[in-house]
Amino acid sequence: QLQVVESGGGLVQPGGSLRLSCAASGFTLDYYAIGWFRQAPGKEREGVLCISSGSYTNYADSVKGRFTISRDNAKNTVYLQMNSLKPEDTAVYYCAARRYYCSGDGSAYDYWGQGTQVTVSL
Repeated sequence: QLQVVESGGGLVQPGGSLRLSCAASGFTLDYYAIGWFRQAPGKEREGVLCISSGSYTNYADSVKGRFTISRDNAKNTVYLQMNSLKPEDTAVYYCAARRYYCSGDGSAYDYWGQGTQVTVSL
């Protein structure tokens, strides 16, 4: 079964850090771009950042300087390091996979995870 699975969410105080993981199974990530999306209650899903198969990265302005994305193809996993978290970062975070290139359009992705909750609160 081809799938991606997120992990690492949780509750963190403002200014804190979390690292999310996106692990692929049933296929190798070497030829895939991984996008991270998030959806907060009552809001539309938004693209956060993405890493292409060639490790080019795209970041939303709202997370530049705070979030970084990296990939470890040997572990078939992509990581989202989130620093200086703010309450407005609270959302369900999803990773998604598509061939080679990043896209800001979620419908362009072939595989989606189930999501992991990130809550930033005192």
